[in-house]
Amino acid sequence: MSTARIPDVTVTVIVHNDAQRLPRAVESVRRQTHRNLEIIVSDDHSTDDTPRVARALAAGDPRIRYLRLPQNSGGCSVPRNRALEIARAPYLMFLDSDDELPPDAVTSLLAAHRERDIDFAMGAVRRIRVDTGRRSTWMPHLVEERRTLDGIEDDPRLFFEHLSTSKMYARAFLDRYDLRFPEGIHYEDQLFTAQAYCLAKRFTIIPEPVYHWYVAPYAGSDAASISNQRHLLTNVRDRIHVQRLIDAFLVESGHEALREDKDHKFLKHDFRMYAGDLPYRDEEWLAAFADLVNPYLETLSPGAYARLPRCERVVLQLIRDRRFADARLAARGLAHSVAPRRLTTDADGRTYWGDRVPESAGARRELDLTEFEPATRPFFGAQFRHEITEIVRGPGISVDLAVRTYDPSLRLPVGPQRASLLISPGRHRLTVPFRLSPVRPGVFEGRVRLDPATARLPLHGFAGVRHPVVRLTCGGHSNRGVLLAPLDFPPLTARVPYHSRATPHHVTIEPEGHGPGRLQIRWTPTGLTATLRPLATRLSHPKARQAAHLVSSALR
Repeated sequence: MSTARIPDVTVTVIVHNDAQRLPRAVESVRRQTHRNLEIIVSDDHSTDDTPRVARALAAGDPRIRYLRLPQNSGGCSVPRNRALEIARAPYLMFLDSDDELPPDAVTSLLAAHRERDIDFAMGAVRRIRVDTGRRSTWMPHLVEERRTLDGIEDDPRLFFEHLSTSKMYARAFLDRYDLRFPEGIHYEDQLFTAQAYCLAKRFTIIPEPVYHWYVAPYAGSDAASISNQRHLLTNVRDRIHVQRLIDAFLVESGHEALREDKDHKFLKHDFRMYAGDLPYRDEEWLAAFADLVNPYLETLSPGAYARLPRCERVVLQLIRDRRFADARLAARGLAHSVAPRRLTTDADGRTYWGDRVPESAGARRELDLTEFEPATRPFFGAQFRHEITEIVRGPGISVDLAVRTYDPSLRLPVGPQRASLLISPGRHRLTVPFRLSPVRPGVFEGRVRLDPATARLPLHGFAGVRHPVVRLTCGGHSNRGVLLAPLDFPPLTARVPYHSRATPHHVTIEPEGHGPGRLQIRWTPTGLTATLRPLATRLSHPKARQAAHLVSSALR
């Protein structure tokens, strides 16, 4: 009597109403270089064509099993847990239907398990932007070298890598602690992974890529993933709820010493995601947001706050103080060194963010900018704030901009100032000089016409987005800063016939729509330029030019 061969690894692919992308995900598992696999397609009661597609996939490969849940759970945990109940392999992996596994993912992670007795192995995650195709490594500093750790205490920074899908788990480890995905909540990965990190006696990290994560960062509200639905207050509530569950688990499991590291991760990653969106939220939303997050922020370790960059601490404190208009202004400077509109100095010479000396000792500590020496630091590193106060369409694709520059540290001398707009669509930079005139101490205004049609594009055209910056020149020194636009204005588009109509483009001037809200210019090749540009781009690559030079030299 013959028995079915036991697979080495079970890969669970969870899916809900994703018939179009499911075959790609499953095919990435079928093409693994390690062949002895079990593939479970766990369907969270899809109502589209997913059941038919999944059954067809199962019919075409005996390694594939189709599991359909009797009702929709609304999350990832239930389909993963139900698949775990029927999985036959001693090692387990999880894959979402909109992502893929690189060909050697199973081979690489299984080799780590077979090399030594570990509870799980994890590897690098490649993030792939669906809008641009750009690839990057998720948390690269955590996976840059191969290493085996005796518990999360060896490197608490790993709390930042909270993905369950980047890991291969020993089934015996999950069963030993009855470790399953928490059902009925979102952000289940964060709790599950924190528990796995703390319960594991030993785990291995490998630098090889083991997961391809397709990211649509600016998808519409309806199409956005759960983690990108940050505009929903229920999303905020869910994330805070999971943090409290993790905190409770750290206490129950004897890992309270890791609380500061975990709190730092929440502030630096989770809260930071919402902070970048604050400029786009109205007063009512911000008030409700503060009602949700402030009680939890009060429970976090002071050391976790102290490890943050000052700009992030400022935004946090302004939310805690319910200074919502100021929080929106400060959030536009995150990661871009943008000054506040005003600074205030107290009787002791301490300099604070904003137009007042903070009332509480805690607020004074968080909003104190004295250590950055705003009035004396080198001019190239001085902070200014450049805002567009008016946009008027001119001829063609040109726009007339009214620009206001705030100099809260009074670094600029009295009188008119030399400024330029800089933008580089390709190798050549477009420079547009203009003058800023003083309005009152620390505030300058000027007008400038920006005409993208005058930019020198490459002969093969240019496809992409650029953001103009403002350059100030003073005493032989220069300073560059981002140009903040109104957060919402109608996009302006025109067809521009570059190079005597040889390389036409559609050019659009628009708001950035996310992050700091910079002025944004988008170039899109049209006609023959759009057809030939990919080939011309490849031929202009340095390696292609080098190969052509070698061939030319050989034929001489």
